[in-house]
Amino acid sequence: MRLYRSGDSGTAVRDIQDRLGALGYPCSPDPRSEFGEATRSAVVGFQRRRGLPSDGIVGPETWRAIYEAGYRLGDRLIYLRRPMLRGDDVAELQRRLNSLGFDADKVDGIFGPATLRALLDFQQNRSMAEDGIAGPRTLAELHLVARATQKTGREAIREREWLRGLPRSVVGARVFLDPACRDAHEADQTWSAVSETALVLQAEGGIPILSRSSDTALPERIRARKANRLGAALIVSYQLPYAEEPSVFFFASSMSRSEAGALLAAAIAGRLGLPFEGRAHPMLKETRAPAVVVATDDMTPELGKQVAGSITGFFATAHSDVDNLTPRGTGGG
Repeated sequence: MRLYRSGDSGTAVRDIQDRLGALGYPCSPDPRSEFGEATRSAVVGFQRRRGLPSDGIVGPETWRAIYEAGYRLGDRLIYLRRPMLRGDDVAELQRRLNSLGFDADKVDGIFGPATLRALLDFQQNRSMAEDGIAGPRTLAELHLVARATQKTGREAIREREWLRGLPRSVVGARVFLDPACRDAHEADQTWSAVSETALVLQAEGGIPILSRSSDTALPERIRARKANRLGAALIVSYQLPYAEEPSVFFFASSMSRSEAGALLAAAIAGRLGLPFEGRAHPMLKETRAPAVVVATDDMTPELGKQVAGSITGFFATAHSDVDNLTPRGTGGG
């Protein structure tokens, strides 16, 4: 899709305004169909809430987030299909299943095989028809056991178990390194840092896996799927901080957060002298393994070396750091 920004007009802008207004981000006093300052402020507010780069521009990621946010649990039947269903209703279903001990994996708002398995397990446990469809009867049954939904979700428990079982050395670990490539400049800059990280990890006995070659530029979602397919132990993406302050990001949404990702982000951020925060970049949201995004203009071999040192240090200390985690709400960092 095209980008929509200040100064644009038309039916697409009106649709954006209507959807944002329904989500609690009014675009008045801008005239309907006119992308003015009020609409831009509404977009920025929505982006910040959803963990997206807050540039005030409606591009593919922001539009997808606006669309998905329009679904509430019960608005439609939820089931496994291709392409997979996405939305806040799916995320709420995942959150409820996880909190009841039925492992739907990451609360990412994407109805995939793990969510289907969790839903079938729930239906079997409640002696319901095992059809894998989250319809009125299944949702009513979920509501009946809602008192249990304040427990720590299965996704958080799984990550803590993963941290405790993490080897104390990077030797043999598959580390997925992702040099972002939204434009030629970023592709060149991030490659410089990633190459050094890969060399250091390889020298330490790790197995670095690159998301792309130096002369290719794949979409972020394709690179995220590659990380899942190759079974990476953890994921580090390098991006220039377009529309964001230099930071290290981990996955967090209004319904969930990656505690393992937060620990890794804290380790890297501490060494680089950067803050760390929760976000919902595709590389964070759509990957199974703990993931972080290092967003800085300083994409140098030295930075790559520092990140590699943080990764090896993470393997050495993560098993003990997990004992210092305390229960906390979901959401940003």
